[in-house]
Amino acid sequence: MKTKKIKAVKPNVHIVEKVLLNPYNPVMVNLIGAGGTGSQFLTALGRMNHALIELNHPGLMVRVFDDDKVEPANLGRQLFTTAELGLHKAVALVNRINLFFGTNWKAITERYNRDTLLADPDLGMAEFTISCVDTVSARFEIAELLMEITKKISYARSKPLYWLDFGNSKDSGQVVLATLTSIDQPQSKKFEVVGSLPLVTAEFGELLKQSETTDDTPSCSLADALGRQDLFINSALANLGASLLWQMFREGMLFNRGFFLNLKEFRTTPIKVNALAREAGLSKTPRPQDSPIK
Repeated sequence: MKTKKIKAVKPNVHIVEKVLLNPYNPVMVNLIGAGGTGSQFLTALGRMNHALIELNHPGLMVRVFDDDKVEPANLGRQLFTTAELGLHKAVALVNRINLFFGTNWKAITERYNRDTLLADPDLGMAEFTISCVDTVSARFEIAELLMEITKKISYARSKPLYWLDFGNSKDSGQVVLATLTSIDQPQSKKFEVVGSLPLVTAEFGELLKQSETTDDTPSCSLADALGRQDLFINSALANLGASLLWQMFREGMLFNRGFFLNLKEFRTTPIKVNALAREAGLSKTPRPQDSPIK
């Protein structure tokens, strides 16, 4: 009796665009939002840049977009001090990072929107776009602008390649990596290579719309702010998201393209690279019920 051979299932993997691993110039990063998560993530980028340079990589060049100013309610949960009250968040953070790490990163005291990019189209050119915004409408606008840029430009220095989106509610959140164009993948007998990773707005669009809150009243105190978001949800997301980005640079391949985090129960669920996304740009990623996307 012949035994039937079981076909081995090849793990899905995304191979990172090679220009990011051995570039001639620093990799351009647009960080959109300098609030709870953005302020924490910028610090992680500073550490990452220093580490990359020590490893003979050109490092990162970062622009921070935010038109908000530092208010008393921001102190404590976000990385600001009383001396920075009234300053633009982007300016306060970038000045501090530049002084600490000796970088020459830029603060853009405007919203990342169509008007800003029309005034200076070069601002849209960045291999990585990282969004730490708190409204669903901002995410959809970012997605629309990024897709317009990639369709217009076939080749250019710092052409947009990846979009890393952060979102959170009071004590849960998620980080999702997407490609803005299909990334060339090598042939592999060991892995099922996936060149396209879906946008968060395409994969979770309806869930994003359902999660949009109708209460946009700003927090007037730290106590009020902590009633809306846990003290450490932003830093937890920022550190885990930075680990994902670091893995891209150090290993050049990803088996997971994001995660859901439930900080209250100390549980993290990875979002696997899905072969179904290879052609359609969409995947059927299961979403944990205890991690409402936002």
